[in-house]
Amino acid sequence: MTSKHAPTSETHVSAWHPVWVALFGSLWLASVGNYALWQQVHQLPEVTGLRGLAFALGFGVIITSALTAVLSFLNWRGWLKPVLTVFFLSAASGAYFMVSYGIVIDSTMITNVVQTDTKEALDLLNWRMLISLLVLGILPCWVLWKTPLRVLRLRQQILSNTLTAVISVVVIVASLLAIFQDFSSIMRNHTQLRYLVNPLNSYYAIGMVAAKPFQRNNKILLPIGRDAQMAAPNAKEKPPLLLLVLGETARMGNFGVNGYERQTTPALAKENIISLKGVMSCGTSTATSVPCMFSHLGKEEFEARKNNYESLIDVLHHAGLAVLWIDNQSGCKGVCERVPQALTKELKHPTLCKDGECFDEIMLQQLDERIQALPAERRAKGVVVVMHQMGSHGPAYYKRVPDTFKKFQPECKSNALQECSREQVVNSFDNTILYTDHFLGQAIQWLKKSESTSAPAMLYVSDHGESLGEAGLFLHGVPYPVAPKGMMSSRRVGLFPALRKLYGVAASWLWAARRMASAIWARGVLGDPTAVILVAEPVAGRVRPLPHVRAGPAAGQVADRPHGLKLLRADPGH
Repeated sequence: MTSKHAPTSETHVSAWHPVWVALFGSLWLASVGNYALWQQVHQLPEVTGLRGLAFALGFGVIITSALTAVLSFLNWRGWLKPVLTVFFLSAASGAYFMVSYGIVIDSTMITNVVQTDTKEALDLLNWRMLISLLVLGILPCWVLWKTPLRVLRLRQQILSNTLTAVISVVVIVASLLAIFQDFSSIMRNHTQLRYLVNPLNSYYAIGMVAAKPFQRNNKILLPIGRDAQMAAPNAKEKPPLLLLVLGETARMGNFGVNGYERQTTPALAKENIISLKGVMSCGTSTATSVPCMFSHLGKEEFEARKNNYESLIDVLHHAGLAVLWIDNQSGCKGVCERVPQALTKELKHPTLCKDGECFDEIMLQQLDERIQALPAERRAKGVVVVMHQMGSHGPAYYKRVPDTFKKFQPECKSNALQECSREQVVNSFDNTILYTDHFLGQAIQWLKKSESTSAPAMLYVSDHGESLGEAGLFLHGVPYPVAPKGMMSSRRVGLFPALRKLYGVAASWLWAARRMASAIWARGVLGDPTAVILVAEPVAGRVRPLPHVRAGPAAGQVADRPHGLKLLRADPGH
């Protein structure tokens, strides 16, 4: 007599063994889900003929086996379908961004995703993304959940999973041995391929990001430069006023003052400025470059640090200066947490703000009132105002510019940059540089009005560069070792030597980090406020370090000590 609860032979036959479901899921992920990878492999000069085909097949087998091996550890009753669903959706999302923007998924990109606000995330949504998610993610998920799975006993499941893992490892080893010579050479010469293995690259990156809090103590913030001090000012000296403009995604090569074929900087061209070339940031994304920029550590030391430290902003505050951070971006990435801040998203303006986003000029509104609200005893020693731009943040470049500054046409009016021609993308980006130039020009005019009561100066530095479709790559945030022209970043900037070379005089006020000069003063010598323009230099290959910041006793001195730096006025006695 057959129980009514016993499965029928038809149900038993139609149900799929979990191993086969895992294998077919891995095949889908390794083939369709890795379209960006195979696109790159196809373009490699080494992958030609039968040998190239053998490498591609062997590489595909390795990826499929690796995915199957991973799934074998997660293939338990009730787990397989949810796990594969996550794999399909994450692979679909990663595939869209890698194919559309030419990016790769690594820890830097994951950090960007985590720290992206709602406004920036919405800029990435478009119909192409929705279709990709539907075809590459939702469709295989629908097929998966429609497929009945055979229920195995615990002993059978353990045996099945173990055999699957062992066989997968054996296949990986055999495939590697078969194509090892080509595999080792290609992976060594084309390191970007390792970041394209989807979705394993994403999970590895997430693991690296998740592990960072355990690699360093985030609960303790080590002090730096607590002994920073200002020498007693001369009775005839005016208190300094420094405007530090932190740009966003600006390429040095697209600035007219740097020799660009287009005049994108007409306002700056009229001013007495210094434009330093060959300057690069610590990373290819805001989340990395901004904290590193204000750190006393160089790139390698910053990335390998075991503890978190205070920043240059803190040192300026320790020295008794009045420091104000004004943010028109998604935050200061922890740099400004211990000084007064102003967020433009809290402001409303009939022409400068719309749809929850403001143009950069909003930071000049009510600026005098904000400075006056700072402690008087600090203002008497000097004022440092940091303005964090929205600048040229992509992909929606067209949103960053008022209509009156959209000089270069036709522009790309889509956040799906691949839909636009390269001319349209470049036009949209150049319009953002034109508006940044206008903003900097307005800032200089504001500084000039302060000459009677202060010694003004301005420093502009972009956080990183941008790719505008070169070799099919858009935006930024690719791993530093494989960053292409337009996105590479720097380690050291020497401003003091540059000023002495240009003018034959010493700047009377200087502060710097050990490896990154972050501000400079030139007053009573150069006359008008001086804009020192520092933008991300698009240089491929190795970074060319600039001289370490040094100053003689007649000009000022930077104490290069393990714990930090010291701010000193010109005083031969030090």
